[in-house]
Amino acid sequence: MKFLLIMHMNPAVWDGLTEAERKAVMAGHEGFITEVTESGELLGTQALGDPSTSAVVRVRDGVPVVTDGPYAEVKEYLGGFYHIDVDSRERALELAAKIPDAAVDGLGVEVRPVMFAAGPDL
Repeated sequence: MKFLLIMHMNPAVWDGLTEAERKAVMAGHEGFITEVTESGELLGTQALGDPSTSAVVRVRDGVPVVTDGPYAEVKEYLGGFYHIDVDSRERALELAAKIPDAAVDGLGVEVRPVMFAAGPDL
């Protein structure tokens, strides 16, 4: 079963952490990546750039319209994800609990089943 373990970023929460706490979160990701790579459960992972560098494309009357995005009032945004292949939903939840963001008050890890995947090696 394939899942995305989705990490939501809240800049206010992140900025409220000490430098040591931020370093611990980052080091925890290194350990997590090692664990799921060695177990063969990691399909891929990506950290995403700040939304201030994003654009939103909408097609209106056949014409692409590009705007900056997402909207400024968004307090939380998609910071990154792990794409995993595990035996069960329970295992996905177990792995999500090991991601350091899950232990930070105000953050969390969303576990969502992948319904369709395309591309090489998926």
